[in-house]
Amino acid sequence: MARPVTLFTGQWADLPLETLAKKAAEWGYDGLELACWGDHFDVQRALKEDGYCEERLELLARYGLKVWAISNHLVGQAVCDNIDERHKSILPPHVWGDGDPEGVRQRAAREMMDTARAAAKLGVKVVNGFTGSSIWHLLYAFPPLLPGMIEKGYEDFARRWNPILDVFEEVGVRFALEVHPTEIAFDISSAERALEAIGYRESFGFNYDPSHLGYQGVDYVAFIERFADRIYHVHMKDVWWSPVPKRSGVFGGHLEFGHRDRYWDFRSIGRGNIRFEEIIRALNRIGYDGPLSIEWEDIGMDREHGAREACARVKAMDFPPSAAAFDAAFARERQAQAT
Repeated sequence: MARPVTLFTGQWADLPLETLAKKAAEWGYDGLELACWGDHFDVQRALKEDGYCEERLELLARYGLKVWAISNHLVGQAVCDNIDERHKSILPPHVWGDGDPEGVRQRAAREMMDTARAAAKLGVKVVNGFTGSSIWHLLYAFPPLLPGMIEKGYEDFARRWNPILDVFEEVGVRFALEVHPTEIAFDISSAERALEAIGYRESFGFNYDPSHLGYQGVDYVAFIERFADRIYHVHMKDVWWSPVPKRSGVFGGHLEFGHRDRYWDFRSIGRGNIRFEEIIRALNRIGYDGPLSIEWEDIGMDREHGAREACARVKAMDFPPSAAAFDAAFARERQAQAT
């Protein structure tokens, strides 16, 4: 049976959920991955208002859609980050508060605990999101790093996220970090270090998204195989990177997405460099049967055209693993059984 294809609603939060649900059904989606912003899914309303979760599910059901995961990337980012004015624009007012950095981090942690509880109330088992990182600014090591600086970052991550993961475990929900630049894990090496920092807790795994790995030069198929038991959710998103040197490199040159001098840009499915067939084969090898969720981002394409096309492409490229070796039918024993 094919895996369900869902649409992550984070980039569509300007639309009311019902409007988007109607469109997504027409485009062929099986469900939505609900973002915890816009009017798509409100964590506090889910916890405090009787019937709120049921209403969300009923709204989706009217259009033949289901939900397998919710996402709270924006709040999760603030748990470990070095907080500045940028965060005010992405956080709920009750999390931002007076903007005191440590207060923001603590309120963000409490909101992520509540997100786990809200997910359980909605009936989903996965929350996708970010962790933030207190050491991302140390990525390029000059001035030279002092001994222990990186270790302190992972210790900070563990100290702040272990209490959050306690709640995830209490309610039977898993957190799936989208491995991504600016997070505590942004490639295979840093993902291994993040797992080690929290003692390999089962409640912490990954929302796999190849687009954040490919342009960095990370083996995005090997990521699946290395973390076979930690792939809790999958984002399908493509990325293009230039086959020849450009005026900016992997770090982007402080250029906006879509600038002609960028070395890389996110693209709609099938229009970038990611080898999705190898991803599907790797997911089959590890037995992943969860949703393939399209996170649609392409600065050069109309998003409704892209979302429709992406859904069709993902459904066409997905396939189940074989139940038998292709040459098994040649065996006399199998031929005899067939007769």
